[in-house]
Amino acid sequence: MLVMTYSEARQNFASLLDKSEEEGAAFVKRADGSLFRISPEKSSKSPFEGIKTLFDLQHSDIRQALRETREEN
Repeated sequence: MLVMTYSEARQNFASLLDKSEEEGAAFVKRADGSLFRISPEKSSKSPFEGIKTLFDLQHSDIRQALRETREEN
């Protein structure tokens, strides 16, 4: 578990975010003793997002093809 002071976090913010991503969380501690958790947000992106095809397919086309395939089995 990584704990940095506010000053350290400010100077090394990129590494704080990297460590948070690796370990699931990192903490920043203020001079008054209060502690703050920095944790990565889980992506809710579709697994099909950004896939390039030879055809101009829409999400609805892909879903329909999956439905048809499942019905055949």
